Amino acid sequence: MPKGSTAVDFAYAVHTDLGNAAVGAKINGRHMPLRTQLANGDVVEIIKGSATEPRLAWLGFVVTGRARAAIRRSVRDKEREEVAALGAKLFEDIATRLPARIGRKAIKAALTRLGLEEEEDLMFAIGSAKLTDREVMEALVPGSTADLADDEEWAASEQAISIRGLTPGMGFQLAECCHPVPGDRIVGLRRRGKKVEVHTIDCLTLADGVDKDWLDLSWGERSTGAVGRLRVVLYNRPGTLAEITRIFAANHANVITLEMIQRDQNFGTFEVDLEVVDVAHLARITASLRASDAVAEAERI
Repeated sequence: MPKGSTAVDFAYAVHTDLGNAAVGAKINGRHMPLRTQLANGDVVEIIKGSATEPRLAWLGFVVTGRARAAIRRSVRDKEREEVAALGAKLFEDIATRLPARIGRKAIKAALTRLGLEEEEDLMFAIGSAKLTDREVMEALVPGSTADLADDEEWAASEQAISIRGLTPGMGFQLAECCHPVPGDRIVGLRRRGKKVEVHTIDCLTLADGVDKDWLDLSWGERSTGAVGRLRVVLYNRPGTLAEITRIFAANHANVITLEMIQRDQNFGTFEVDLEVVDVAHLARITASLRASDAVAEAERI
């Protein structure tokens, strides 16, 4: 083992499956953090978990190439599963807009037209926005998009937001703490001056109010366009910022603000406010970021 090796490096040196399942370590009979560096003569016992997976943060302290490669591979496989699952949900929505019912035969033919091998490849491509809705529709049913306008696939961001459940004329504002976007479950919180703050249903700020201050709200039928906020952790290397701005452009998202909030030797953390169509649009962007080699983490905040 090279100098500076940790308990995680040791676990991966024994076997990849042991490293992936590691949750703790005993060094010379004492429980120690996984990031503990080993010394000559140490007796190491790796504690396994039944439902665990490698953490991206481990890359900050492992030193062996085997450990780094295994961690990256596991994280990417997990992210691919999540992106493909999102793509499957988006696929269902795309299929409902087609003039014919989509079966296994149509999907197989679409894979051939798109140059893909497996159905999971298609779902991943949809979830990571490597394929547009129009491209998927055309692959499934050739000619089905001929009558669509070029911009019909994307709703105009300038459309007004409407909220159901408010008294006519009552003012409202979208809360800055949770940045609700169309598609989120929402409630209103009465504030002084009769203005209503619109929050997502799981926003912690709602604890500041009492039950009688809450209003049961929902989005109007034609509501599109709001500002969503993401936290994106980039690898600290040239070109990563350019890569995420390319992803935003490819997903038709307008960047309102982009601010670096933390930086260290290996990573830079940014908060990004994006003008998006709805919650599915924001989820698609997040999935695209997670699939990028430039991005360590991406989450909505």
